[in-house]
Amino acid sequence: MNGRRLFPKPDPSLLVLSSLAGGPKHGYALMKDVEAFARVTLGPGTVFGCLARLEERGLVEALEPEDRRHPYRLTAAGATALEQQLCELERVTSIGSKRLGATRDHLSDGPAGAQA
Repeated sequence: MNGRRLFPKPDPSLLVLSSLAGGPKHGYALMKDVEAFARVTLGPGTVFGCLARLEERGLVEALEPEDRRHPYRLTAAGATALEQQLCELERVTSIGSKRLGATRDHLSDGPAGAQA
């Protein structure tokens, strides 16, 4: 491929919830964590908009400010929602990986595989 993504980046809500599953974080720490584990850069507007929506749904909650930083943490409902989403993704990736393995085995047996 030419370096462009075939699929869109993961949903910011999934990334934020996954980051907060590791413990409470303020916005900047959250952005850096997501960048480190997902290799996705989320801007401040995306992160804080996402946090606001997740807070409205009861999936995260704001903690007492520390200096000028406003940390957030995952709620029990947020942990449940994240677990459900990850199970769905795991099911898809597991099946896709198995099928890809079978396809690669089949391709390596055929004439095209013999040329490689």
